[in-house]
Amino acid sequence: MAQVDLNSDLGEVWRGVPTADDDAMFALITSANIACGFHAGDDASMRDAVRRSTAHGVSLGAHPSYRDEAGFGRRDQDVPVEVLETDVLEQLRALQRAVDEVGEADGVGAPLAYVKPHGALYNRIAHDRDQARAVVRAVVTASEELGRPLPVLGMPGSVIERETLAAGLRFVAEAFVDRGYRSDGSLVPRDAPGALVTDETAAVDRAVSLVLDRRISSVDGADVELDAVSLCVHGDTPGAVSLAMAVRAALLEAGVELVAPW
Repeated sequence: MAQVDLNSDLGEVWRGVPTADDDAMFALITSANIACGFHAGDDASMRDAVRRSTAHGVSLGAHPSYRDEAGFGRRDQDVPVEVLETDVLEQLRALQRAVDEVGEADGVGAPLAYVKPHGALYNRIAHDRDQARAVVRAVVTASEELGRPLPVLGMPGSVIERETLAAGLRFVAEAFVDRGYRSDGSLVPRDAPGALVTDETAAVDRAVSLVLDRRISSVDGADVELDAVSLCVHGDTPGAVSLAMAVRAALLEAGVELVAPW
């Protein structure tokens, strides 16, 4: 039986306002990428996310970003690598504190299972070796503090994949059902035509094709091969809940098992 993980970026409370229907999304996914405070989220939203992950049996991932609340972490940054390493580690520790606090208060809590960088950082480390290495060093330190290795979720065939593997960590490849791809396998920039896929039929077709055929159509009609273990539906995509429901139902109907790979 084919298997795939279904992940979403959640806990993204931005300037006091949630950007997604977290309650509904947690019921549909298998892994949740939780904002750690630098682009969205705060201590309270992280604790809420830990509790939701526990209640729904969803794997909990850290979603660190550039320090860019004003731009929601979607603006590219030329950050010194030592600063970036410190910033990413600070965010991983913040989510781990939330895990510990919920564990102490409730007696149970979802453990931190993996790391998926957010937004502009995610795109930058797909090709920038120095920034990718800074992120990996932070993950290595967090892994040592936890006493277990944290996998990294990211773009297949990327620099961050190579640097993660070189550091002895596991890399898990993902693809996006609600984002447009260029023929080289990179994502269409969010300010360009075709960046978002909000049509449910199109998203469903893409999801099933990614799992069963290991490919997706680019915005110019070319087939792009993507061997993804996890599929992402962004929580803040317009109609995200309906989109995720349709994708989940279609995958199950196609005989695909939804399971977290951590």
